[in-house]
Amino acid sequence: MKRLSYFILIFVLAILVIPALAGAQGKEAPNLKVMADTVWVLITATLVFFMNAGFATVESGLCRAKNAVNILSKNVIVFCVTSLAFWAVGFSLMFADGNPFLGLDGFFLLGLDNSPAVGEAYKGIYSSLNWTSVPLYAKFFFQLVFAGTAATIVSGAVAERIKYFSFFAFSFLMGALIYPIQGHWIWGGGWLSQLGFKDFAGSTVVHSIGGWAALVGASLLGPRLGKYGSDGKITPIPGHNLGMATIGAFILWIGWFGFNGGSTMAADPQPISLIILNTNMAAAAGGVAATFASYLALGKPDLSMLLNGILAGLVGITAGADGATVPGSIVIGLVAGVLVVFSVIFFDRIKVDDPVGAISVHLVNGVWGTFAVGLFHREVGLFYGGGPKQLLIQIAGILAVAIFSSLANLIVWKIIRKAMGLRVSEEEEMEGLDIGEHGMEAYPDFSLKL
Repeated sequence: MKRLSYFILIFVLAILVIPALAGAQGKEAPNLKVMADTVWVLITATLVFFMNAGFATVESGLCRAKNAVNILSKNVIVFCVTSLAFWAVGFSLMFADGNPFLGLDGFFLLGLDNSPAVGEAYKGIYSSLNWTSVPLYAKFFFQLVFAGTAATIVSGAVAERIKYFSFFAFSFLMGALIYPIQGHWIWGGGWLSQLGFKDFAGSTVVHSIGGWAALVGASLLGPRLGKYGSDGKITPIPGHNLGMATIGAFILWIGWFGFNGGSTMAADPQPISLIILNTNMAAAAGGVAATFASYLALGKPDLSMLLNGILAGLVGITAGADGATVPGSIVIGLVAGVLVVFSVIFFDRIKVDDPVGAISVHLVNGVWGTFAVGLFHREVGLFYGGGPKQLLIQIAGILAVAIFSSLANLIVWKIIRKAMGLRVSEEEEMEGLDIGEHGMEAYPDFSLKL
């Protein structure tokens, strides 16, 4: 019986392999590096896609039960909308050849594949992506999941009071215009890239851009009912399911290994090993720092601060994961963990209501992570003998994105408010958006309203 099993195995392998070898005669042998790079890019892109589940569970867990369906639905629809917007317009504005400010060709992904693997005859129009050899569709999918992440960041900051279809409209414009135009400056061969600005995996491109949109949106919407008293008192509105929020934070942590590791867009063992280790150490340091910072500031080690501290560390290391040393990544994470705690407190004091701390995690620490490249990059960082030049370039990029993002998001949010309205009615907010916006409840068997 054992010999028969071996015979069957050899027979099956022969059936599969021999035709493949015969078909390969007279053709160029497959490029194994391109194959490995493509598999790596697609696997890591899938990990980043799975981060949508992390955002959905973190946000819904940190908000009230009566709004859970609404928040979950927003986290699903935002990726659907962004996929279409980025395919039709956004990818071309971000990566196609054009000028230093935006791409001008290849809409609806109609440009030729410019991968070196397909030959000079198919040079294509996405020259800013010539550095990676994977096929165009793999490049597009990897960049798409990043665009979806930037749009998803906004969801948590405007939670529990925004109209569903107003958020739908904003997500489309974010994926089609706001995100890709600024992304072109940095990753598409635009003027900040030419200046020497460094943002390896998106502390600015993804997180700060999403964070600025979140800040403007939350400010225009105003706080949730009952959050701030007329006497200035801040009333905590606790989330309904910290178990769900904790699971979501772990999903995001795992997904970030794809977020940063996949940004090599090549299966190169040494770089991806360092990048993933740096990513993990910054997250761990952020969690530890946020725990002690919340204990000092609030008197107790707050779980929600711990979770946001981990995410802050991840955001902070994203810009420099390829250039930092392991000790440097730990320092970046420690600073991020402290920053997120005091940032949450600060925004509460100025009455910017962010139910999940998205602005503090993504905007504040996106800025910090981008700035930190000028300090901790082992080749050009100030602390490694590189002088102040890179730090000044990083500051210029931070300010440019801040100005453009603030103005662009203000215009877009105001147009949507004029055309559709932004905020649900007081009655609907009191009852919960699950009933008012969706006609269903996440927990229909429970009568308690949180």
